[in-house]
Amino acid sequence: MFYEIYPQSFKDSNGDGIGDFQGIIEKLDYIKGLGCNAIWMNPCYDSPFQDAGYDVRDYKKTAARYGSNEDLVRLFQEVHRRDMHILLDLVPGHTSEEHEWFRLSSRAERNEYSDRYIWTDNWFQAPEGLKHVAGESERNGVYVLNFFKCQPALNYGFLHPEQPWQKGMDDPAAVATKEALKDIMRFWLDAGCDGFRVDMADSLVKNDDEKKTGTCMIWKEIRKMLDESYPEAAIVSEWNRPELAIPAGFHMDFCLDWGGNGYNLLMRDKKDGVNNSFFRKDSTRSILDFFGEYLKSYEKIRKIGHYCLITGNHDTVRASHFLDVRELKLAYAFLFTMPVNPFLYYGDEIGMRYQEELITKEGGYTRTGSRTPMQWDSSKNHGFSTAEPEKLYLPVDITPNAPTAEAQERDADSLLHVVKAVLKLRGEQEALTDNENLELLYAKEGVRSFAYRRGNLLMMCNPSGEEAVIRMEDLMTVSAETPKALESAVEPGTKLFEIGAADYADGSCRLGEQSFVIWQIKNTSV
Repeated sequence: MFYEIYPQSFKDSNGDGIGDFQGIIEKLDYIKGLGCNAIWMNPCYDSPFQDAGYDVRDYKKTAARYGSNEDLVRLFQEVHRRDMHILLDLVPGHTSEEHEWFRLSSRAERNEYSDRYIWTDNWFQAPEGLKHVAGESERNGVYVLNFFKCQPALNYGFLHPEQPWQKGMDDPAAVATKEALKDIMRFWLDAGCDGFRVDMADSLVKNDDEKKTGTCMIWKEIRKMLDESYPEAAIVSEWNRPELAIPAGFHMDFCLDWGGNGYNLLMRDKKDGVNNSFFRKDSTRSILDFFGEYLKSYEKIRKIGHYCLITGNHDTVRASHFLDVRELKLAYAFLFTMPVNPFLYYGDEIGMRYQEELITKEGGYTRTGSRTPMQWDSSKNHGFSTAEPEKLYLPVDITPNAPTAEAQERDADSLLHVVKAVLKLRGEQEALTDNENLELLYAKEGVRSFAYRRGNLLMMCNPSGEEAVIRMEDLMTVSAETPKALESAVEPGTKLFEIGAADYADGSCRLGEQSFVIWQIKNTSV
Protein backbone atom coordinates (compact mmCIF):
# COMPACT_ATOMS: atom_id res chain seq x y z
CA MET A 1 0.00 0.00 0.00
CA PHE A 2 1.65 3.20 -1.24
CA TYR A 3 1.48 6.77 0.03
CA GLU A 4 2.39 9.51 -2.44
CA ILE A 5 4.34 12.44 -1.01
CA TYR A 6 4.69 15.78 -2.79
CA PRO A 7 7.81 16.76 -0.83
CA GLN A 8 7.54 20.55 -1.05
CA SER A 9 4.05 20.43 0.52
CA PHE A 10 4.26 17.64 3.07
CA LYS A 11 6.13 18.87 6.19
CA ASP A 12 8.57 21.73 6.66
CA SER A 13 11.08 21.03 9.45
CA ASN A 14 13.23 24.19 9.27
CA GLY A 15 10.69 27.00 8.92
CA ASP A 16 11.53 28.10 5.37
CA GLY A 17 7.99 27.41 4.11
CA ILE A 18 8.91 24.41 1.97
CA GLY A 19 8.66 20.74 2.90
CA ASP A 20 11.86 18.74 3.23
CA PHE A 21 13.36 15.31 3.87
CA GLN A 22 13.54 15.82 7.65
CA GLY A 23 9.87 16.75 7.68
CA ILE A 24 9.05 13.48 5.94
CA ILE A 25 11.14 11.55 8.46
CA GLU A 26 9.17 13.17 11.28
CA LYS A 27 5.91 11.88 9.77
CA LEU A 28 6.94 8.33 8.82
CA ASP A 29 5.16 6.86 11.84
CA TYR A 30 1.97 8.64 10.77
CA ILE A 31 2.24 7.11 7.30
CA LYS A 32 2.84 3.64 8.68
CA GLY A 33 -0.02 4.15 11.11
CA LEU A 34 -2.37 4.67 8.18
CA GLY A 35 -1.58 1.15 7.01
CA CYS A 36 0.82 2.16 4.23
CA ASN A 37 4.11 0.27 3.94
CA ALA A 38 5.56 2.04 0.90
CA ILE A 39 6.12 5.62 -0.28
CA TRP A 40 6.36 7.20 -3.69
CA MET A 41 8.03 10.60 -3.47
CA ASN A 42 7.74 13.10 -6.32
CA PRO A 43 11.01 14.44 -7.82
CA CYS A 44 13.54 15.71 -5.31
CA TYR A 45 16.51 16.29 -7.64
CA ASP A 46 18.29 19.57 -8.32
CA SER A 47 16.03 21.62 -10.58
CA PRO A 48 15.11 25.18 -11.58
CA PHE A 49 11.54 24.08 -10.77
CA GLN A 50 9.81 25.29 -13.89
CA ASP A 51 7.78 22.07 -13.76
CA ALA A 52 7.91 21.38 -10.02
CA GLY A 53 11.03 19.21 -10.30
CA TYR A 54 10.08 17.26 -13.41
CA ASP A 55 12.69 19.46 -15.10
CA VAL A 56 15.86 17.85 -13.72
CA ARG A 57 19.11 19.81 -13.71
CA ASP A 58 21.20 17.12 -12.01
CA TYR A 59 19.93 13.57 -11.52
CA LYS A 60 22.54 12.71 -8.89
CA LYS A 61 22.08 15.72 -6.66
CA THR A 62 19.10 16.56 -4.48
CA ALA A 63 17.47 19.98 -4.52
CA ALA A 64 18.93 22.06 -1.70
CA ARG A 65 15.48 23.11 -0.51
CA TYR A 66 14.75 19.51 0.52
CA GLY A 67 18.16 18.69 1.97
CA SER A 68 21.41 17.06 0.91
CA ASN A 69 22.10 13.69 -0.66
CA GLU A 70 23.08 12.54 2.81
CA ASP A 71 19.72 13.67 4.17
CA LEU A 72 17.93 11.65 1.50
CA VAL A 73 19.99 8.57 2.34
CA ARG A 74 18.99 9.05 5.98
CA LEU A 75 15.34 9.14 4.86
CA PHE A 76 15.90 5.82 3.06
CA GLN A 77 17.37 4.37 6.26
CA GLU A 78 14.52 5.61 8.45
CA VAL A 79 11.97 4.18 6.03
CA HIS A 80 13.69 0.80 6.08
CA ARG A 81 14.00 0.88 9.87
CA ARG A 82 10.19 0.83 9.93
CA ASP A 83 10.02 -2.10 7.47
CA MET A 84 8.75 0.21 4.75
CA HIS A 85 9.90 0.95 1.19
CA ILE A 86 10.40 4.12 -0.84
CA LEU A 87 10.34 4.80 -4.57
CA LEU A 88 11.90 7.86 -6.15
CA ASP A 89 10.36 9.56 -9.17
CA LEU A 90 12.42 8.89 -12.30
CA VAL A 91 12.15 11.34 -15.20
CA PRO A 92 13.81 9.50 -18.10
CA GLY A 93 12.43 11.25 -21.18
CA HIS A 94 13.75 14.78 -20.76
CA THR A 95 15.85 17.05 -18.58
CA SER A 96 15.83 20.72 -17.72
CA GLU A 97 17.29 23.04 -20.34
CA GLU A 98 19.76 23.95 -17.58
CA HIS A 99 21.17 20.42 -17.34
CA GLU A 100 24.88 20.29 -18.17
CA TRP A 101 24.18 17.71 -20.85
CA PHE A 102 21.93 20.15 -22.67
CA ARG A 103 24.32 23.08 -22.26
CA LEU A 104 26.98 21.03 -23.99
CA SER A 105 24.56 19.66 -26.59
CA SER A 106 23.59 23.23 -27.52
CA ARG A 107 27.12 24.21 -28.49
CA ALA A 108 28.10 24.74 -32.11
CA GLU A 109 31.17 22.49 -31.91
CA ARG A 110 30.68 18.72 -31.76
CA ASN A 111 31.19 17.04 -28.38
CA GLU A 112 30.26 13.97 -26.38
CA TYR A 113 26.72 15.30 -25.73
CA SER A 114 25.87 16.72 -29.15
CA ASP A 115 23.43 13.88 -29.78
CA ARG A 116 22.26 13.33 -26.19
CA TYR A 117 19.12 15.25 -27.27
CA ILE A 118 17.17 15.33 -30.54
CA TRP A 119 18.20 18.10 -32.95
CA THR A 120 17.40 18.73 -36.60
CA ASP A 121 20.23 19.63 -38.97
CA ASN A 122 19.56 23.34 -39.34
CA TRP A 123 17.80 26.22 -37.64
CA PHE A 124 14.75 26.33 -39.95
CA GLN A 125 14.10 22.59 -40.20
CA ALA A 126 11.13 21.87 -37.93
CA PRO A 127 10.64 18.23 -36.81
CA GLU A 128 7.26 17.25 -38.19
CA GLY A 129 4.77 16.08 -35.59
CA LEU A 130 7.03 16.83 -32.61
CA LYS A 131 7.07 19.76 -30.19
CA HIS A 132 10.17 21.84 -30.72
CA VAL A 133 12.05 25.07 -30.05
CA ALA A 134 14.17 27.09 -32.50
CA GLY A 135 16.44 30.10 -32.16
CA GLU A 136 17.61 29.61 -28.57
CA SER A 137 21.12 28.22 -29.00
CA GLU A 138 24.30 28.78 -30.96
CA ARG A 139 23.87 25.36 -32.53
CA ASN A 140 22.50 25.33 -36.06
CA GLY A 141 19.44 23.22 -35.35
CA VAL A 142 15.99 22.91 -33.77
CA TYR A 143 15.55 20.75 -30.65
CA VAL A 144 12.62 18.51 -29.74
CA LEU A 145 10.60 18.91 -26.55
CA ASN A 146 8.65 16.44 -24.43
CA PHE A 147 6.36 18.80 -22.54
CA PHE A 148 7.19 22.39 -21.54
CA LYS A 149 9.65 24.60 -23.43
CA CYS A 150 12.17 23.99 -20.62
CA GLN A 151 12.19 20.19 -21.13
CA PRO A 152 14.27 19.09 -24.13
CA ALA A 153 13.73 15.46 -25.10
CA LEU A 154 16.53 13.00 -24.54
CA ASN A 155 17.59 10.93 -27.52
CA TYR A 156 16.70 7.25 -27.24
CA GLY A 157 16.43 7.01 -31.01
CA PHE A 158 13.63 6.69 -33.53
CA LEU A 159 11.95 3.35 -34.20
CA HIS A 160 12.20 3.93 -37.94
CA PRO A 161 14.44 6.90 -38.82
CA GLU A 162 13.24 8.79 -41.88
CA GLN A 163 15.45 11.89 -41.84
CA PRO A 164 19.26 12.20 -41.71
CA TRP A 165 19.05 13.86 -38.26
CA GLN A 166 16.96 11.03 -36.79
CA LYS A 167 19.10 8.44 -35.02
CA GLY A 168 18.16 4.79 -34.84
CA MET A 169 17.79 3.03 -31.51
CA ASP A 170 21.12 1.27 -32.06
CA ASP A 171 22.98 4.49 -32.85
CA PRO A 172 25.85 5.02 -30.35
CA ALA A 173 24.25 8.27 -29.15
CA ALA A 174 20.91 6.59 -28.37
CA VAL A 175 22.69 3.70 -26.67
CA ALA A 176 24.69 6.19 -24.58
CA THR A 177 21.46 7.84 -23.39
CA LYS A 178 20.06 4.47 -22.35
CA GLU A 179 23.25 3.63 -20.48
CA ALA A 180 23.15 7.02 -18.74
CA LEU A 181 19.62 6.20 -17.54
CA LYS A 182 20.82 2.88 -16.13
CA ASP A 183 23.67 4.67 -14.39
CA ILE A 184 21.23 7.07 -12.68
CA MET A 185 19.08 4.19 -11.50
CA ARG A 186 22.09 2.31 -10.14
CA PHE A 187 23.27 5.44 -8.32
CA TRP A 188 20.08 5.79 -6.28
CA LEU A 189 19.49 2.06 -5.82
CA ASP A 190 23.01 1.78 -4.40
CA ALA A 191 22.16 4.70 -2.09
CA GLY A 192 19.19 2.78 -0.69
CA CYS A 193 16.04 3.60 -2.64
CA ASP A 194 13.77 0.66 -3.43
CA GLY A 195 12.84 1.51 -7.00
CA PHE A 196 11.16 4.12 -9.13
CA ARG A 197 7.89 5.50 -10.33
CA VAL A 198 8.66 6.34 -13.97
CA ASP A 199 7.33 9.56 -15.46
CA MET A 200 5.90 9.40 -19.01
CA ALA A 201 7.24 5.86 -19.29
CA ASP A 202 5.87 5.31 -22.79
CA SER A 203 7.57 8.33 -24.39
CA LEU A 204 11.22 7.36 -24.83
CA VAL A 205 11.54 6.29 -28.46
CA LYS A 206 10.22 8.77 -31.00
CA ASN A 207 7.86 7.87 -33.84
CA ASP A 208 7.19 4.63 -31.99
CA ASP A 209 4.37 2.41 -33.18
CA GLU A 210 1.02 1.80 -31.48
CA LYS A 211 2.48 -1.06 -29.44
CA LYS A 212 5.42 1.12 -28.35
CA THR A 213 7.79 -1.53 -29.66
CA GLY A 214 10.91 0.60 -29.35
CA THR A 215 10.19 1.94 -25.89
CA CYS A 216 9.24 -1.53 -24.64
CA MET A 217 12.60 -2.88 -25.83
CA ILE A 218 14.40 -0.35 -23.64
CA TRP A 219 12.36 -1.17 -20.54
CA LYS A 220 12.85 -4.89 -21.04
CA GLU A 221 16.60 -4.31 -21.06
CA ILE A 222 16.36 -2.21 -17.91
CA ARG A 223 14.23 -4.85 -16.17
CA LYS A 224 16.92 -7.40 -17.05
CA MET A 225 19.49 -5.18 -15.34
CA LEU A 226 17.27 -4.89 -12.26
CA ASP A 227 16.58 -8.62 -12.06
CA GLU A 228 20.30 -9.39 -12.27
CA SER A 229 21.65 -6.69 -9.94
CA TYR A 230 18.72 -5.35 -7.91
CA PRO A 231 16.13 -8.16 -7.75
CA GLU A 232 14.20 -6.50 -4.90
CA ALA A 233 13.74 -3.20 -6.78
CA ALA A 234 10.32 -2.25 -8.14
CA ILE A 235 9.36 -0.01 -11.04
CA VAL A 236 5.94 1.56 -11.60
CA SER A 237 4.96 3.13 -14.91
CA GLU A 238 2.94 6.21 -15.67
CA TRP A 239 1.41 4.62 -18.77
CA ASN A 240 -2.14 3.35 -18.22
CA ARG A 241 -1.71 0.55 -20.71
CA PRO A 242 -0.78 -2.39 -18.49
CA GLU A 243 -1.04 -4.87 -21.35
CA LEU A 244 2.05 -3.10 -22.76
CA ALA A 245 3.78 -1.81 -19.62
CA ILE A 246 3.78 -5.05 -17.59
CA PRO A 247 5.21 -7.32 -20.34
CA ALA A 248 7.77 -4.58 -21.02
CA GLY A 249 9.16 -5.10 -17.53
CA PHE A 250 7.23 -2.90 -15.13
CA HIS A 251 5.97 -4.51 -11.96
CA MET A 252 3.05 -2.08 -11.79
CA ASP A 253 1.20 0.35 -14.05
CA PHE A 254 -1.13 3.15 -13.00
CA CYS A 255 -4.82 3.30 -13.80
CA LEU A 256 -4.89 7.03 -14.53
CA ASP A 257 -7.52 9.72 -14.65
CA TRP A 258 -8.05 10.28 -18.37
CA GLY A 259 -11.17 12.30 -19.15
CA GLY A 260 -14.09 9.95 -19.76
CA ASN A 261 -12.28 6.69 -19.04
CA GLY A 262 -13.59 4.15 -16.54
CA TYR A 263 -11.50 5.38 -13.63
CA ASN A 264 -12.50 9.01 -14.30
CA LEU A 265 -16.18 8.06 -14.15
CA LEU A 266 -15.83 6.71 -10.61
CA MET A 267 -15.03 10.00 -8.88
CA ARG A 268 -14.45 12.86 -11.35
CA ASP A 269 -17.21 12.70 -13.97
CA LYS A 270 -18.26 16.32 -14.16
CA LYS A 271 -19.21 17.89 -17.48
CA ASP A 272 -21.03 21.15 -18.20
CA GLY A 273 -21.63 21.64 -14.50
CA VAL A 274 -23.27 18.22 -14.04
CA ASN A 275 -21.52 15.80 -11.66
CA ASN A 276 -22.46 12.21 -12.51
CA SER A 277 -19.51 10.48 -10.83
CA PHE A 278 -20.45 6.89 -9.96
CA PHE A 279 -19.97 7.30 -6.20
CA ARG A 280 -22.21 10.36 -6.07
CA LYS A 281 -25.39 9.59 -4.18
CA ASP A 282 -27.56 10.80 -7.06
CA SER A 283 -25.51 9.41 -9.95
CA THR A 284 -27.19 7.46 -12.73
CA ARG A 285 -24.13 5.37 -13.52
CA SER A 286 -23.58 1.63 -13.12
CA ILE A 287 -20.27 0.17 -11.90
CA LEU A 288 -20.03 -1.46 -15.33
CA ASP A 289 -18.93 1.94 -16.63
CA PHE A 290 -15.70 1.24 -14.76
CA PHE A 291 -15.41 -2.54 -14.79
CA GLY A 292 -16.26 -2.86 -18.47
CA GLU A 293 -12.94 -1.18 -19.21
CA TYR A 294 -10.84 -2.21 -16.20
CA LEU A 295 -11.45 -5.96 -16.43
CA LYS A 296 -10.16 -6.14 -20.01
CA SER A 297 -6.75 -4.95 -18.87
CA TYR A 298 -6.80 -6.74 -15.52
CA GLU A 299 -7.49 -10.14 -17.09
CA LYS A 300 -4.46 -9.76 -19.37
CA ILE A 301 -1.89 -8.97 -16.67
CA ARG A 302 -3.19 -10.22 -13.31
CA LYS A 303 -0.73 -13.16 -13.21
CA ILE A 304 2.32 -11.05 -14.03
CA GLY A 305 1.79 -7.55 -12.62
CA HIS A 306 -0.46 -4.96 -10.99
CA TYR A 307 -2.82 -2.37 -12.49
CA CYS A 308 -2.83 0.15 -9.65
CA LEU A 309 -5.73 2.33 -8.60
CA ILE A 310 -5.16 5.74 -7.03
CA THR A 311 -7.17 8.07 -4.82
CA GLY A 312 -5.58 10.87 -6.83
CA ASN A 313 -2.14 12.29 -7.51
CA HIS A 314 -0.25 15.53 -8.07
CA ASP A 315 -1.71 15.83 -11.59
CA THR A 316 -5.40 15.32 -10.81
CA VAL A 317 -8.09 17.38 -9.13
CA ARG A 318 -8.66 16.00 -5.64
CA ALA A 319 -11.63 13.64 -5.39
CA SER A 320 -13.08 15.80 -2.60
CA HIS A 321 -13.89 18.40 -5.27
CA PHE A 322 -16.51 15.99 -6.65
CA LEU A 323 -17.55 13.80 -3.72
CA ASP A 324 -18.67 14.57 -0.16
CA VAL A 325 -17.21 12.75 2.84
CA ARG A 326 -19.72 9.87 2.84
CA GLU A 327 -19.17 9.36 -0.88
CA LEU A 328 -15.39 9.42 -0.40
CA LYS A 329 -15.68 6.73 2.28
CA LEU A 330 -17.43 4.40 -0.16
CA ALA A 331 -15.02 5.19 -2.98
CA TYR A 332 -11.93 4.54 -0.86
CA ALA A 333 -13.37 1.34 0.61
CA PHE A 334 -13.80 0.13 -2.95
CA LEU A 335 -10.35 1.23 -4.17
CA PHE A 336 -8.55 -0.28 -1.18
CA THR A 337 -10.25 -3.68 -1.53
CA MET A 338 -9.40 -4.09 -5.19
CA PRO A 339 -6.61 -6.48 -6.28
CA VAL A 340 -3.89 -3.90 -6.76
CA ASN A 341 -1.23 -2.01 -4.86
CA PRO A 342 -3.32 1.10 -4.19
CA PHE A 343 -1.80 4.57 -4.03
CA LEU A 344 -3.07 7.10 -1.49
CA TYR A 345 -2.21 10.72 -2.31
CA TYR A 346 -1.17 12.75 0.73
CA GLY A 347 -4.11 14.59 2.26
CA ASP A 348 -6.71 12.46 0.53
CA GLU A 349 -7.05 10.44 3.72
CA ILE A 350 -8.60 13.49 5.39
CA GLY A 351 -10.43 14.83 2.32
CA MET A 352 -8.26 17.90 1.72
CA ARG A 353 -9.86 20.47 -0.54
CA TYR A 354 -8.86 21.23 -4.12
CA GLN A 355 -8.05 24.95 -4.03
CA GLU A 356 -9.14 25.87 -7.52
CA GLU A 357 -8.73 29.60 -6.87
CA LEU A 358 -4.91 29.44 -6.77
CA ILE A 359 -2.75 30.80 -9.56
CA THR A 360 -0.11 28.52 -11.04
CA LYS A 361 3.03 27.61 -9.11
CA GLU A 362 6.07 25.99 -10.73
CA GLY A 363 4.17 25.00 -13.84
CA GLY A 364 1.26 23.49 -11.96
CA TYR A 365 -1.58 25.50 -13.59
CA THR A 366 -4.85 23.63 -12.90
CA ARG A 367 -2.87 21.05 -10.91
CA THR A 368 -1.70 23.64 -8.38
CA GLY A 369 -4.83 23.38 -6.23
CA SER A 370 -4.07 19.71 -5.50
CA ARG A 371 -0.53 20.45 -4.31
CA THR A 372 -1.17 22.60 -1.25
CA PRO A 373 0.42 22.00 2.18
CA MET A 374 -0.63 19.02 4.24
CA GLN A 375 -3.04 19.91 7.04
CA TRP A 376 -1.71 18.33 10.21
CA ASP A 377 -3.37 20.20 13.07
CA SER A 378 -4.93 23.44 14.27
CA SER A 379 -1.65 25.26 14.92
CA LYS A 380 -0.10 27.88 12.66
CA ASN A 381 -0.30 26.92 8.96
CA HIS A 382 -2.12 23.73 10.04
CA GLY A 383 1.18 22.44 11.41
CA PHE A 384 2.88 22.34 8.01
CA SER A 385 5.43 25.10 8.74
CA THR A 386 6.32 27.77 11.28
CA ALA A 387 7.07 30.24 8.45
CA GLU A 388 4.93 33.30 7.89
CA PRO A 389 2.00 32.53 5.55
CA GLU A 390 3.42 34.62 2.69
CA LYS A 391 6.57 32.45 2.68
CA LEU A 392 4.78 29.13 2.27
CA TYR A 393 5.27 27.11 -0.90
CA LEU A 394 1.52 27.42 -1.44
CA PRO A 395 -1.25 28.76 0.80
CA VAL A 396 -2.82 26.42 3.30
CA ASP A 397 -6.59 25.97 3.26
CA ILE A 398 -7.99 28.66 5.55
CA THR A 399 -11.67 27.80 5.14
CA PRO A 400 -13.44 27.34 8.51
CA ASN A 401 -13.98 23.59 8.15
CA ALA A 402 -10.62 22.69 6.63
CA PRO A 403 -9.92 19.10 7.74
CA THR A 404 -6.81 18.20 9.74
CA ALA A 405 -5.26 14.87 10.63
CA GLU A 406 -5.33 15.76 14.34
CA ALA A 407 -9.06 16.51 14.39
CA GLN A 408 -9.95 13.41 12.40
CA GLU A 409 -7.88 11.21 14.68
CA ARG A 410 -10.24 12.28 17.48
CA ASP A 411 -13.40 11.68 15.42
CA ALA A 412 -14.31 8.00 15.22
CA ASP A 413 -16.66 8.72 12.31
CA SER A 414 -14.06 10.53 10.20
CA LEU A 415 -12.78 9.71 6.75
CA LEU A 416 -9.35 9.09 8.26
CA HIS A 417 -10.74 6.37 10.51
CA VAL A 418 -12.39 4.64 7.56
CA VAL A 419 -9.11 4.72 5.61
CA LYS A 420 -7.22 3.23 8.55
CA ALA A 421 -9.87 0.57 9.18
CA VAL A 422 -9.91 -0.63 5.58
CA LEU A 423 -6.13 -0.63 5.30
CA LYS A 424 -5.83 -2.53 8.57
CA LEU A 425 -8.19 -5.16 7.19
CA ARG A 426 -6.18 -5.21 3.97
CA GLY A 427 -3.08 -6.02 5.99
CA GLU A 428 -4.81 -8.77 7.93
CA GLN A 429 -6.69 -10.56 5.16
CA GLU A 430 -4.52 -12.52 2.76
CA ALA A 431 -7.31 -12.54 0.19
CA LEU A 432 -6.99 -8.75 -0.22
CA THR A 433 -3.34 -8.98 -1.26
CA ASP A 434 -3.82 -11.74 -3.84
CA ASN A 435 -3.68 -10.05 -7.24
CA GLU A 436 -5.38 -12.89 -9.12
CA ASN A 437 -8.63 -13.45 -7.23
CA LEU A 438 -11.00 -10.68 -8.33
CA GLU A 439 -14.46 -11.81 -9.40
CA LEU A 440 -17.19 -9.32 -10.20
CA LEU A 441 -20.34 -11.12 -9.06
CA TYR A 442 -23.15 -8.63 -9.43
CA ALA A 443 -23.30 -5.66 -11.78
CA LYS A 444 -26.08 -4.61 -14.13
CA GLU A 445 -26.77 -1.73 -16.45
CA GLY A 446 -29.10 0.72 -14.76
CA VAL A 447 -28.45 -0.80 -11.31
CA ARG A 448 -26.41 1.13 -8.78
CA SER A 449 -25.45 -1.63 -6.32
CA PHE A 450 -22.74 -4.18 -7.07
CA ALA A 451 -20.80 -7.06 -5.50
CA TYR A 452 -17.40 -8.63 -5.99
CA ARG A 453 -15.38 -11.42 -4.40
CA ARG A 454 -11.76 -11.60 -3.32
CA GLY A 455 -11.07 -15.20 -2.34
CA ASN A 456 -13.03 -15.86 0.86
CA LEU A 457 -14.31 -12.28 1.11
CA LEU A 458 -17.46 -10.79 -0.40
CA MET A 459 -17.74 -7.04 -0.88
CA MET A 460 -21.04 -5.28 -1.57
CA CYS A 461 -21.69 -1.62 -2.19
CA ASN A 462 -24.78 0.52 -2.63
CA PRO A 463 -23.73 4.12 -3.42
CA SER A 464 -27.30 5.31 -4.02
CA GLY A 465 -29.67 7.14 -1.71
CA GLU A 466 -32.14 4.27 -1.66
CA GLU A 467 -32.08 0.83 -0.07
CA ALA A 468 -30.98 -2.01 -2.36
CA VAL A 469 -31.32 -5.79 -2.25
CA ILE A 470 -28.93 -8.31 -3.80
CA ARG A 471 -30.13 -11.91 -3.93
CA MET A 472 -27.48 -14.60 -3.69
CA GLU A 473 -29.13 -16.54 -6.49
CA ASP A 474 -28.44 -13.59 -8.82
CA LEU A 475 -24.68 -13.73 -8.31
CA MET A 476 -22.55 -14.86 -11.24
CA THR A 477 -19.03 -14.26 -12.50
CA VAL A 478 -19.18 -11.13 -14.63
CA SER A 479 -15.97 -11.16 -16.66
CA ALA A 480 -14.75 -8.95 -19.46
CA GLU A 481 -16.04 -11.63 -21.83
CA THR A 482 -19.19 -13.60 -21.02
CA PRO A 483 -20.91 -13.92 -17.60
CA LYS A 484 -21.04 -17.45 -16.22
CA ALA A 485 -22.68 -19.23 -13.30
CA LEU A 486 -20.77 -19.66 -10.05
CA GLU A 487 -19.21 -23.06 -9.41
CA SER A 488 -20.54 -23.05 -5.85
CA ALA A 489 -23.03 -21.02 -3.84
CA VAL A 490 -21.89 -17.95 -1.95
CA GLU A 491 -23.31 -17.22 1.48
CA PRO A 492 -22.23 -14.28 3.65
CA GLY A 493 -20.92 -15.18 7.11
CA THR A 494 -19.07 -12.91 9.55
CA LYS A 495 -19.29 -9.18 8.83
CA LEU A 496 -15.76 -7.74 8.89
CA PHE A 497 -16.36 -4.12 7.91
CA GLU A 498 -19.34 -1.88 7.34
CA ILE A 499 -20.23 1.64 6.24
CA GLY A 500 -23.91 2.35 6.69
CA ALA A 501 -26.21 -0.62 7.23
CA ALA A 502 -26.10 -4.08 5.66
CA ASP A 503 -27.84 -7.32 6.69
CA TYR A 504 -28.17 -10.83 5.31
CA ALA A 505 -31.23 -13.06 5.70
CA ASP A 506 -33.11 -15.65 3.66
CA GLY A 507 -30.71 -15.64 0.73
CA SER A 508 -30.66 -11.86 0.25
CA CYS A 509 -28.44 -8.98 1.34
CA ARG A 510 -30.24 -5.78 2.21
CA LEU A 511 -28.00 -2.75 1.73
CA GLY A 512 -28.96 0.56 3.27
CA GLU A 513 -28.43 3.79 1.38
CA GLN A 514 -24.79 4.69 0.76
CA SER A 515 -23.45 1.48 2.27
CA PHE A 516 -20.44 -0.78 1.84
CA VAL A 517 -19.88 -4.12 3.56
CA ILE A 518 -17.24 -6.85 3.65
CA TRP A 519 -18.44 -10.33 4.53
CA GLN A 520 -16.40 -13.44 5.21
CA ILE A 521 -17.94 -16.13 3.02
CA LYS A 522 -19.27 -19.27 4.72
CA ASN A 523 -17.90 -22.66 3.73
CA THR A 524 -15.93 -21.27 0.83
CA SER A 525 -13.87 -23.62 -1.26
CA VAL A 526 -11.72 -20.72 -2.47
